[in-house]
Amino acid sequence: MNARTTALTALIACRKQGAWSDGVLKEYTLRDKLDRRDAGLAAQLCYGVLQNRQLLDHYLSNLVKGKLKDLQPVVLDILRLGLYQILFLDKIPPSAAVNEAVEQGKKYANARAGGLINGVLRNAIRNKDSLTPPKDLPTRYSHPLPLVQLLRQNMSREELEMVLKADNEAPETVLQLNPMVTTMEEVHREISAAGGVSHDHPWLKNCCCVSGVGSIDKLKAFQSGGIYVQDAASRLAVHCAGLKPGMQVLDACAAPGGKSFAAAVEMQGQGSITSCDIHGHKLALIEKSAQRLGFSLITVRQQDASVFVGEWEKAMDAVIVDAPCSGLGIIRKKPDIRYKDLTQTEALPEIQLKILSNQARYVRPGGVLLYSTCTILRRENQDVVEAFLAQNRDFARETLPLPEGIQNDGSGMLTLLPGQYDTDGFFICKMRRMP
Repeated sequence: MNARTTALTALIACRKQGAWSDGVLKEYTLRDKLDRRDAGLAAQLCYGVLQNRQLLDHYLSNLVKGKLKDLQPVVLDILRLGLYQILFLDKIPPSAAVNEAVEQGKKYANARAGGLINGVLRNAIRNKDSLTPPKDLPTRYSHPLPLVQLLRQNMSREELEMVLKADNEAPETVLQLNPMVTTMEEVHREISAAGGVSHDHPWLKNCCCVSGVGSIDKLKAFQSGGIYVQDAASRLAVHCAGLKPGMQVLDACAAPGGKSFAAAVEMQGQGSITSCDIHGHKLALIEKSAQRLGFSLITVRQQDASVFVGEWEKAMDAVIVDAPCSGLGIIRKKPDIRYKDLTQTEALPEIQLKILSNQARYVRPGGVLLYSTCTILRRENQDVVEAFLAQNRDFARETLPLPEGIQNDGSGMLTLLPGQYDTDGFFICKMRRMP
């Protein structure tokens, strides 16, 4: 197996099984025993096709005789993969991309498909500079029209194009420091020695952005518990909670654990954090990472966030509710989210409000309730908060303690749009229970 074939089989799995690309890529990279370089190329190819699928189809519709829908699905997969390499990648010779695509067509479709693929892609090479780009935003940035229309209801046109563009850009890996184990200077030195590049985050303390280092888990700083991976937006949310050493904290929807780990850092390892998730298999991952990081104050528990636990009533200094959401803020990391059925997200606000209302019962008088999501839709964010506050008069929004460089309107709510601060799309709201 090579990187192109791994990418193709991942795309086929996404199409046929509805699988998530990131999970499939991890599985297939191991299956095909790809080295670091080929694993990176396979990911670039798979994500690149998913990020640009509508744009690629726009060009292919002018290169293929007949309609794209009449092609075998696997042939269309191969054409998209080949055309992506021709149009977007400089380091792969176009002839190599075509030859590989032809062989894939013979293997995964039939001999005739190889001829069709060869003709279409060589036509693309000849006419590469004369292909007419689309004018409409959905096609240009490969976001389905219903999604673009929904996003437009939540932002200006200028913001919309910024978000769509950012969704197709590759994010840097963001590392958070565990200052109880190491220093940022030591982390930078190790990354440089490993051939990578890193720099301090522009507005978040004890955070750095890294590229070119390969597997983060191979770093000594990772293995010793000195760093963990978490986007700046998620880390900022925990910072806004204002946690202190010795607090009793509940992380209601904790998997994969980043907010619990950030809370442990804020609390300097003192106090207690109960990390809950409805999925039992995810708790083992949180527990394993907590042990690596040396966070003995974290206890995991399988728990449905919408179901009341009497022993926790008014017992927590802070409750973090990172509610299940549509995930439209993390399309740059999970490009296939854009193709999911939006009707399945319409019931989320009711679920989110139910969870938030239940978790509020655990906040002691004077304590903090932090609500966050990785989406940018008002109906899952501001509307949920306003509905909750209308039903719970003993809670009020509190101004967020934001770092310099982040616009603060004093409302106690913040929406981070993709492309705005180089973070995931995210929503944060801090509320406090009246003493």
